[in-house]
Amino acid sequence: MSAAAAPRRRGPRRALTDGEILDAALDLLDGGGPDAASVRGIAARVGVAPNAVYTYFPDKAAVIRALVERLIGEVDHDVFADRTRPWRERVEALALELRERLSAHPGAVALMIGGPMDGPNARALNERLLHVLTDAGLDGTQAARAAYLLIVYVFGSIALEVADGHRAGSLPPEPDRVARRQAAFAETPADRFPLSAAAATTMAGYVSTEQYLWGLGRVLDGIAAHGETRRST
Repeated sequence: MSAAAAPRRRGPRRALTDGEILDAALDLLDGGGPDAASVRGIAARVGVAPNAVYTYFPDKAAVIRALVERLIGEVDHDVFADRTRPWRERVEALALELRERLSAHPGAVALMIGGPMDGPNARALNERLLHVLTDAGLDGTQAARAAYLLIVYVFGSIALEVADGHRAGSLPPEPDRVARRQAAFAETPADRFPLSAAAATTMAGYVSTEQYLWGLGRVLDGIAAHGETRRST
């Protein structure tokens, strides 16, 4: 066999990184939802055999935990670490940033609330939140309970918004989602459900930023009342 006809030897395949695997998982989640990011699907996306993924992560659960940590780590702590700003303003800034970042990856939202968020980034975020709530006048126990309440409200609201509007790919723009809900609620029979029919416009806006901030404001009102009570005693 001549040199020209000899098969070319391939060089060593470039090693994957954790980040490439997480990128693939996130793409699959955004495109197909929580069930789409299987180890087999991730392997196919990055062009390796499924066993190769286990070199980097022991199982799918570990991939998801690492992905949740990465998404939480992208939160800008400066938005609520500035103690010269009122504490409510800092919480609102954090809540809006979390909503914006998580809504950009709707397929990952259900996974974030479906398991423990106890990695270093999640702990750092919680620590910052406890600082803010301490500035609101709460003691340690109250601050911890208030932090949990806020996390439940924020992540729960985002999860409901995503479940309402996510089919595949990115979440539709907010005006489109509200309009779709408005059209659906417009069909509510007023003779059977008069109160619901009268509130159709308001209910259509449940997935809006306005509603999100309204609910957050009521939660913060309760937290502020506890802080004022503690200061006065």
